[in-house]
Amino acid sequence: MNTSLSGNQKRKMKSAARLYAVQALFQMEHSSQTVEVVRREFLDHRFGAVYEGDEMQDGDIGHFADVLETAVNHQAAIDQMTDRALVAKWPIARIDPTLRALFRAAGAELRDTGTPPRVVINEYVDVARAFFPDGKEPKFVNAVLDHMAREAQPEAF
Repeated sequence: MNTSLSGNQKRKMKSAARLYAVQALFQMEHSSQTVEVVRREFLDHRFGAVYEGDEMQDGDIGHFADVLETAVNHQAAIDQMTDRALVAKWPIARIDPTLRALFRAAGAELRDTGTPPRVVINEYVDVARAFFPDGKEPKFVNAVLDHMAREAQPEAF
């Protein structure tokens, strides 16, 4: 990794990687493409790409790959943890597919204790705001992720 990046640049790249991971998980569910195919497409065409003059945020490739791999390899356990956190008692299969992808990505990060759970929650609430700028989804995401984080890492609370 390039050590000349500032802490703020590194944080922005991790945030971008989280957004891309949610998009990639959503795409995998809807296209039935493998994790390898989707990862390659994102690395080749999304990270740092330019669309209509707007440069896409350069993401942290390692973080993106880690979140994707963990979400795919532990999807059943993450979905079960999400189901337990869905206080409205809606099974994960019935929630919005974008939220399902978001919970899988966040759940992947909560399994890995490298990032403090409160940071994971805040980051994915921001991702929810990007997808649902005017909706109630960010508050819903906050509540569900708080429940998931307390289950995954109770010692952090």
